[in-house]
Amino acid sequence: MSTTTQTLINPRIFEPQTFAKLKQDYLTAQPYKHLVIDNFLNPEFADVLCDRFPPLSQMKTHYKGLNENKAEDANFQAYDEAFRQLKAEYRSPEFIKFLEDLTDIKGLTMPDDALGCGTHQGENGSYLDIHVDFNIHPSEDLHRRLNVLLFLNRDWKEEYGGKLEMWNAQMTRCVTAHLPILNRLVIFETNEISYHGYSTISVPKGVTRKSIYAYFYTKASETAKSLTYHDTIFRARPNDSPSKKLKTTLKESVKNFIKRQMKTLGVIQLYYDTLFNVKNRKR
Repeated sequence: MSTTTQTLINPRIFEPQTFAKLKQDYLTAQPYKHLVIDNFLNPEFADVLCDRFPPLSQMKTHYKGLNENKAEDANFQAYDEAFRQLKAEYRSPEFIKFLEDLTDIKGLTMPDDALGCGTHQGENGSYLDIHVDFNIHPSEDLHRRLNVLLFLNRDWKEEYGGKLEMWNAQMTRCVTAHLPILNRLVIFETNEISYHGYSTISVPKGVTRKSIYAYFYTKASETAKSLTYHDTIFRARPNDSPSKKLKTTLKESVKNFIKRQMKTLGVIQLYYDTLFNVKNRKR
C-alpha cells in the first residue's frame, strides 16, 4: 500500500479480515452487485473535500429536463488540490488492485477525462430518475464496468430524501436505498440491469447534494463483443403518470437512436467535448 493510500483512505478496509467481509457483501448484494463503505476516507480529508466542494454556480454542465435535474463538472484544474489528490489515488495501481480483487473484474482502468471522474451536485428540487448508464465509452475502446460514488453531505437528514435507489431488473420495486451521507462510498457493477437513481430532494436553501463520481472500465474489445452501444437509458417508475411514462419511453428511444448514429459516424466525441469541455478538463 502506498503512503498516499494510507494517508487518504481508511486503512482498515485493506485488512484481510475486513476486506474478505467487504468482498462477500459485494458479491452477494441485491438487486445487483454493490457495496457500501462508510468512513471510506480519512475523516479530516473527507471534511476538506466537503468544505471545498466547488460551488453549484461554477459547475459546467446543468441538466434540467424530464428525467434529471442536477449539475455535473470535471474541471479538476479549478478545484482544490484535495480533489486532484483523490483522483490520482483512484487511478493508482493500489486502488485499482483493490477494486479488481474486490469485484473479480480484471484489467480495470479509469480514463483521464470527464467520463472517468468528476463531481455531481443538486440543489433543492434536484432529482435523477432511475436509469442504466451508457455501456461503452463513446470514443475509446472501453467497456464501463464499475461506478464508484463518494458522497460528501454533512448532517444529511432522512427527510431530505436523495437516497441512492437500486431497483430490480423488472423495474417493479426499489430493492434497497442508501442515504448520501458524508464519507460514504458506494461501489456497484454497471450492466444492463443496474437500475439506479434518486428521487426529488427537499433541502434548505444553501444545502446541496454533493458527490464525486469515478467510472472504471475494461477493454471493450475483450469484454463487450456482444454489446451494442447505448447512452444512458432512463425508465419511469411504476407510480409515474401515464404521460411521463410515454414521454420517457419516446425520448429515450429517439435519443439513443441519434447517439448510436453519431457513434457510428465517429462524431459523438464532438458532443461530449461541448457538453463537458473535455479537452480543457483533463487532469
